[in-house]
Amino acid sequence: MAGPTTARRGENDRKKSPSGPPSSDEPSRTRPLRWLRRPFRAPGRRGLMIILALVALLGAFAAWALYGSNWLRTQHVEVTGVTVLTANQVADAADTPMNAPLATVDTDEMAARLRARLPRIRTVEIVRSWPHTIGLKVTERKPELLMRSGGKFVEVDVEGVRFATVGTAPRHVPLLEMAASDSPSLHRFGIDRLRRAAVGIARALPEAVRKDVRQIRVQSYDSITLELAGDRTVAWGSGEQGARKAKVLTALLKAAGDARHFDVSVPSAPAASGS
Repeated sequence: MAGPTTARRGENDRKKSPSGPPSSDEPSRTRPLRWLRRPFRAPGRRGLMIILALVALLGAFAAWALYGSNWLRTQHVEVTGVTVLTANQVADAADTPMNAPLATVDTDEMAARLRARLPRIRTVEIVRSWPHTIGLKVTERKPELLMRSGGKFVEVDVEGVRFATVGTAPRHVPLLEMAASDSPSLHRFGIDRLRRAAVGIARALPEAVRKDVRQIRVQSYDSITLELAGDRTVAWGSGEQGARKAKVLTALLKAAGDARHFDVSVPSAPAASGS
């Protein structure tokens, strides 16, 4: 009876013993990874020289590809974002150096050249589109007001900048009359600030009201008048509180549709008169 029992015990002890060799069917992840135990050896002097030579060769090749080869040269100009201007106008004004290495194109200089030659351009983003294209993404200035100049019209943008002269007035763009030549406001605030105040008024008006504005007359900083269709006038006062005055004027126009004179210079006490 003792013999078989002892044999089974010995067999069980061998199964439980951690010191025995791993079974062939044990997952490989439990086996020691011998290659991880190998110490890292820095390359010798010869190996280091080879690596440095390869890096230098790669750098020389990259420089040649960028500046000396025909692979990455300017061959096309693409213009986007134009509405009034044409793509050809912009491309001609950009004067992009064709067949030059794309990496050498001075984009800042091109942008300055475009804005100087075409004042209608407000911003331009110039990007390199590898391997052969320069992209010009244009944002044009939009007229907020018009100023008469002989028989033509000068367009004024949101910043008060006069940027273009056109023969035909764009629709629904009010005229600006600067009548402040003898006003102390002109010397105190300057013509540019008065012009920007008028632009701010035009932008504050909702579209439904703005399309009826025929002219904005600036006599001084505190005396700005709007002339609407149907021989109606609006005493606006200064350019301050523009959004509030626009809201009050919209309500007045609805409540007193037959009136001819409106006063929103003090928006807390508006008035309408005439019929």
